[in-house]
Amino acid sequence: MPPSITPYPDGPLIVRGTVDLRAADGTPIPQRRRTVALCRCGLSSIKPWCDGTHKAAGFRTDDGE
Repeated sequence: MPPSITPYPDGPLIVRGTVDLRAADGTPIPQRRRTVALCRCGLSSIKPWCDGTHKAAGFRTDDGE
């Protein structure tokens, strides 16, 4: 099954499947699970992973995605 990326309304990007995740400098980021949530609000303390901070911060997407 090919990988998929689903933007959750007002929340993280859910990545399913194996993907090549890299930091801004190109360093590989190990993906330890088949499904991960990537931060979109920029406030997570465990970036690139979502820690739920978007809820308390009131993060909203323009189009609900």
